[in-house]
Amino acid sequence: MTRMTGAQILLECLQREGIDTIFGYPGGVVLPLYDTLPSYPSIRHVLVRHEQGAAHMADGYARATGRLGVCLGTSGPGATNLVTGIATSYLDSTPVLALTGNVSRTLLGKDGFQEADITAITMPITKHNYLVMRAEDIALAIREAIHIATTGRPGPVLVDIPKDVFQEEAEFDWPEQISLRGYKPTTEGHPGMIRRAAELIDQARKPIIIAGHGVIWGNASNELKELVEKADIPVVTTFLGIGAFPEEHPLSYGWLGMHGMYYANMAADTADVVIGIGMRFDDRAMGRFKDFNPNAKIIHIDIDPAEIGKNFATAVPIVGDVKHVLPAITARVKEQKRETWRKWIDVQREEHPSLHIRESRRMLPQYVIRTLYEESRGNATIVTGVGQHQMWAGQHYFYQRPRQLISSGGLGTMGFELPGAIGAQIALPGQEVWAICGDGGFQMTMQELAVVVEERLPIKIAILNNGYLGMIRQWQQLFYDKNFSGCAMTQPDFCKLADAYGIKSIRVETKAEVEPAIAEARAFPGPVLIDFHVDQEENVWPMVPAGAALSETIEAPAEEMMR
Repeated sequence: MTRMTGAQILLECLQREGIDTIFGYPGGVVLPLYDTLPSYPSIRHVLVRHEQGAAHMADGYARATGRLGVCLGTSGPGATNLVTGIATSYLDSTPVLALTGNVSRTLLGKDGFQEADITAITMPITKHNYLVMRAEDIALAIREAIHIATTGRPGPVLVDIPKDVFQEEAEFDWPEQISLRGYKPTTEGHPGMIRRAAELIDQARKPIIIAGHGVIWGNASNELKELVEKADIPVVTTFLGIGAFPEEHPLSYGWLGMHGMYYANMAADTADVVIGIGMRFDDRAMGRFKDFNPNAKIIHIDIDPAEIGKNFATAVPIVGDVKHVLPAITARVKEQKRETWRKWIDVQREEHPSLHIRESRRMLPQYVIRTLYEESRGNATIVTGVGQHQMWAGQHYFYQRPRQLISSGGLGTMGFELPGAIGAQIALPGQEVWAICGDGGFQMTMQELAVVVEERLPIKIAILNNGYLGMIRQWQQLFYDKNFSGCAMTQPDFCKLADAYGIKSIRVETKAEVEPAIAEARAFPGPVLIDFHVDQEENVWPMVPAGAALSETIEAPAEEMMR
C-alpha cells in the first residue's frame, strides 16, 4: 500500500473509476484538492461560473452518455449552490457524484466561516450521502458512492470531506469488491409476475405501453422494440421517455401528458391494459389520478419498488431491471396483430393532428423547432430548459434514439439548458448539440457562456425569445382571467451579450430568416447564438389543465388557429 494525502486518494479513486471530467469551482477548503489536481492530467477540470452550472453540466454529461457525471463545490455557499442541480438529478434519476469540501473537523458544528451541513441539507434529494472524517475512509466512500449512484435506479450521491481530511495522510487501500448490506437492487423480475403479465397482454384487446426514462437508463430500447413488434402494442412515452422508442416507428404514438399528443392521451385513457415501463405514473404524465382510465388493468415494471403502487393500484407489479424483464415477457407473449385497436388510434391522430403547424406569416416557435429538425435531419442532440420552448422542442423535433433529448423533467429547472448542453457537448465531442432556450431561463445561467468559449465548444444556442415567461403568461391568459402579473421581461440584447463573450451571433426577426440562420449556424465550426424573436402570444397546445384528467385534454381554440 502507498501512503497518500486525502486529496490524492480521492483523485486516485476517480482515475481508477474512469472519471475523465470534473465540473467545479474552487474555494478555500478544497484548495488542497486543486493543488493536487494537476498531478492527474487524465482528469479534465472544467471551471464553471456558478456551482449550479457545475451540477447541471455533470447531469447533462451523464444523460448524454449514461456514465457518471461529477461536480465539485467548496463549503458553505459553494455546496448549497449545487443543491438545485442535485435535486434536478434526483427527480430524473441521473447518476451524479457531487463532491464538496467542508470546514476542518475541529470547526464542524461551530458555525465556522462558510460552514454548511450539506449532508443534512441534501438528505432528501440524494440517493445517499457521506461525511468522510478520516482520509483512510475516502477510498471506500468513493467506491460505495459511485456504486450506489450507478446501480439500481440511478441517482445523485454526495460526498462531503473536511479540509484537513484532504491534507491528512493515510495508506491508500483500493476496495476491489463492494458489498453493501441492505442495498441489493432487484434485477430479475419475479417469474410468476412475468407469467401473469404475459397472460394479461395476450388477453388484452387494447393494450398500450407507456415507456419512461427508465427504459433509457436501462439501455433497453432494443428489448422494448422486440416486445412491441411481437405483440403489436402501440407505444406512447413520457416526456423524459422520448427517444426510448423511435418516433418514426409505425407503432409510435408520441408522448402523453400535460402537453402531450391528444391521441396519445386518449389512447392511454381508453386502453384495457396499460403497461408502464420504467416510469413513475406521475401527475404531469397521467393527469388527475382518480379519473385516469379506471377500467384499465395496470402492469408496472420498474427497478425501484417504491414507485410501484405509489399512485395507482397495480394488477401486475414487476420489480426488476427492464433490460432483463422485457425479454422474459417477450419470450412468453403470443405473436399477434391488433389492427382494430391501432386503427382507432390512427383515426384519433387524423382527426386531432396535434403536431400540425398552421400557416402564418408570423415566426411561430413551432416552426423554428420543425425547421431545425429538418435542417439537422433529426440527428442533433437537443438540450432544453423548462417552459414553452421545452414543450415545443418535445413536440416538433422527432427523436429516433435514446439520450437525444436532454431536459429537466421532474424538478422543472429553468436554466438547465445551457449548462446541460455544455455537459452533453463535452461528453459528445464532434456531435451536433443544440441548447434550446427560453429567454427567461437562459438568463438564469447565461454566465456559463464563458465556459463555452474557454472550452472551445461548438454548441449552437437557439433562444426562443418572446419577451415573456411564456408558460406563466399562458396560464395567466387561460386560467387567471388574463391578469398578467410578473410575466413580461425586459431583455438584454442577446446578440451583444454573445459578442461580448466572443461568440458568433445571429438575430432572426422574420420567418424567412429562420432557415438561413440555422443553416449558417450549423456550417460554422464554433459556437453560435441565434436570437429568434418569435410570436409573443403563441401558446402550447394540446394542454391538460392542472388538476384535469387526460380525457379532458383541450386543443387550440379556433381563434388561435386563425392568428
